[in-house]
Formats: sequence, structure tokens, C-alpha cells
Amino acid sequence: MTRLIVKQAGPMMSVQDRGRSGLLQMGVSGCGPMDVTAMRIANRLVGNDEGDALIEFAHVGGQFEVSEPVLLAVTGGAVSVTIDGTPVATWESYRLDPGQTLRIGALTNAVWGYLALSGGIRTEPVLGARSTHLRSAIGGLEGRRLSAGDVLPLGATQETALAAPRKILRKPLSRSAGPIRVIEGPQAGHFDEAAWQQFLRGPFTVSASRDRMAQMLDGPKITAAAGHDVVSDGTVMGSIQVPASGRPIVLMAERQTSGGYAKIATVASVDLPRLAQALTGCQIRFKRVSRDHAEDLWIAHTRALDEVLTSLDHGAGATMSEGGMP
Repeated sequence: MTRLIVKQAGPMMSVQDRGRSGLLQMGVSGCGPMDVTAMRIANRLVGNDEGDALIEFAHVGGQFEVSEPVLLAVTGGAVSVTIDGTPVATWESYRLDPGQTLRIGALTNAVWGYLALSGGIRTEPVLGARSTHLRSAIGGLEGRRLSAGDVLPLGATQETALAAPRKILRKPLSRSAGPIRVIEGPQAGHFDEAAWQQFLRGPFTVSASRDRMAQMLDGPKITAAAGHDVVSDGTVMGSIQVPASGRPIVLMAERQTSGGYAKIATVASVDLPRLAQALTGCQIRFKRVSRDHAEDLWIAHTRALDEVLTSLDHGAGATMSEGGMP
């Protein structure tokens, strides 16, 4: 079996796939990647299924070796990547042979990066997925962050795949600088018009209090006239809770399945990766849109991404802007 050897590991490095589904009623969150678009592209660049398990890392990558030849791709943002000291590009596929060393440096314009390897990571699935849920200590490798000395099993890579032309996303994924679009949350009525205007005016700053569970925002305090505490109900990735402190909390991939704070809004799916990748200290604003409009945005994004992935499968270079058409 092909093995990936982790020689050095940055913070928050873990095994992730598309995540678990159908288990929310049992208190098991979906988990999965912080930036699903970057994950899907990384997998297709090396010929994997879109949801195959790969490595997600925050801020800094690491150093890796393999026991058999594989294809690799690094996505997520701008970062220095070398094979035996020779620079290679992100958003492209490359061959890595035994005895060679892959080094991934620090991301400069994003928070979350992805390393996909042909064959996919083949740790044992837990509850139908290989995604690591750190707080529950399930999935991935022993339910924990990766560290130096870890060895991960990979699926087989065919010789035909190794000999095929490299796949290239000709223009790395770009992210618009506009407001983060949101729809009204289940407790939108707890907030009067003055609170909504304050929420939409902002601006908010992405704080250093962030991880795979949630991102806290600094900025104007938002008051829920009808009360901040509610009977606990379900959450989704992108739910924006407002506790009594008035400081918004955006729930992310490893969120709890229910919560008892009023949820003023939910981030539109199309903008979730952009918010997840927003650097600490950067300012954001929110824009309220209808559910129908948010759905139309997601459909357009999905179609555009599908076209990009299809073009990669056919060996053609492709370009894409997140949320836009290729």
C-alpha cells in the first residue's frame, strides 16, 4: 500500500473529506472542509473523486514524503511549494516520487490550504466518513491533528495517471471583495430594524478567536430586543449566533449541531469559503439577500465549478472566479 509520511506538520493539519451526512439528529455534525471549493478542485487535479479524503492545513503546510509515486496538488491560496527544493505551482498537478521531499510553506492570502494526493487518503471511515472531528476525536488519524512521524495510507495510483499530462487551473481561484451575503436566520425577528441596520453597516473584523468550529467577529455590538437566549435548535455551517455579549459568532465546519443563542442570519453557501478564508484582522460587511437569490447564486456557482472540473477531467486548462462563471 502507498504511504504518505508526514515529516513536519503545521497547526490544525487534519484529514478531511466531504464530511458526514444524515447524523445531525444524533448530535454528529457534518464536519468536512472549511473551503469545499478548494477541496473539490484539489481532488480533481489529481484524478480523485471530489469528496476523497485529503489533508487540510491552516496557515502553514509541512514536509512530506511518499513510498510510491503519486500525483499531488495544493490549493486554497498563495503558498510556496517545492519538490526537492524546486518550486512548483499551486492549483496544478505534479508527480512526487519516493525519495523526494514535498515542502509546503505559509499561506499568504488565505487561511486554509489543501493537499490532495492521487488515490486519496484511506484511513478507516468513522460513521461513513474519514473527516476528522477534533472535538469528538473521531475520523482521520485517531481523531486528532496530524504531527511529524505520522504515516497515512493512500489508494493506488495507476501508471496511466502518472504518465498523463498535468492538469492546470490556469488562473488560481480568485475571491471577490464584496460584502458577505446572508439570508435571515431563524431568529431574525429577535432583532429590531436598528439592530439589523447596525449588523449590515458593520464593519466587522475577523478576530483571532477562530478555528474549525467557529469564527468570532469584532465590531459593533448587536442587541436582540427579544432576547439573546432561545430554546436550542439546529445549526448549519454559516449560522450567525449573537450571544448576550452582542459579538457575532459564525459557526463553521466543526460546529455543534444545535445552539441556544439567537441566530440573526445565515451566510449564503456561495460565500462560505470566502468568509472561511478571510485573514484574521480583515474587515467584512454583510449584505442581506433573499433565500431565492442565495439559491440562484449557489446554482450559478455550482454550474460554473462543474464546468471547470469537467474541463480538468478532459485535460484542458481552466479558469474560475469564486461565485462567478469560468
